[in-house]
Amino acid sequence: MLLTLLNIVLPVFAVAALGYVFGRRQARAPDMGFVNHANVMVFCPALVFSALLANPVDLSRGWPLMAATALIVIVPGLLLLCVRRPGVSRPAFLVPGMFRNTGNIGIPLMMLAYGKDLLGDIVMVFVLSNLLHFSLGLYLLSRGRNRWLWLRNPNVWAAVLGVGMAPYRHWIPDFVTTSIDLTGQIAIPLMLFALGVRLSQDRIEQLGLALRINVLYLLAGLLTLPFVLWLLPLTPEWSRLIILSAMLPPAVLNYLLSEQYKVEPKTVASVVLLGNLLSVGVIPLVVWATLSWI
Repeated sequence: MLLTLLNIVLPVFAVAALGYVFGRRQARAPDMGFVNHANVMVFCPALVFSALLANPVDLSRGWPLMAATALIVIVPGLLLLCVRRPGVSRPAFLVPGMFRNTGNIGIPLMMLAYGKDLLGDIVMVFVLSNLLHFSLGLYLLSRGRNRWLWLRNPNVWAAVLGVGMAPYRHWIPDFVTTSIDLTGQIAIPLMLFALGVRLSQDRIEQLGLALRINVLYLLAGLLTLPFVLWLLPLTPEWSRLIILSAMLPPAVLNYLLSEQYKVEPKTVASVVLLGNLLSVGVIPLVVWATLSWI
């Protein structure tokens, strides 16, 4: 089991560590803005479309997974609302606790841990989390000003096209699907590499505060899981995806959006950075538990 766990977790952290080392060794701060923008706008949508095209999703059958994905975002937010905020504003406290790193870490980790056969389901978890991030998350950060920005998210439309065209995929020429597959294959390693570069450029401030907040996030996820697993008819495979998703670190996107909307970006950056560092210990435990007990 230990060797299996290492084979699952180490490749994910190895690529992120490569980005971290590369970022630290640069004479000037690397500008990953263009690369990250290309990943969000081109490579990730290609991955979403090709994965859903190759792994058709039956929405009538898959509704428990989508409902569970929504609940592990919303319920932790409601639980955190009941907690006395440790010296940060409500949006800066809630949003990173609700939206986890289902992209950079989640997709490659779930594929390695639970198999490529689940890629369609893994992508659906990512897309729905992304949709909620760009709708509910931005609504909270912008204090109600950007409730429709999710309509400009290419990952959402790639998912719609992928689900809609899956029954007719045999009509699509092979050179088209191969080109899209190749484009989408760039997304996952680039996500991990870019995450490492981003972490190499930030510094944890207010370590005690960041640690308390991350502990609250993990507790909120743990308290949410029994309710979700009891409420919905999830398969064992889906249960593993949901458990791991709920225990992932805060998404790096939380920092980028908090910076854009001027919602305590330094505090959010410290919380996100420490959360991703803590995940080196948390994620192996969660993967081991899901593979051993479910």
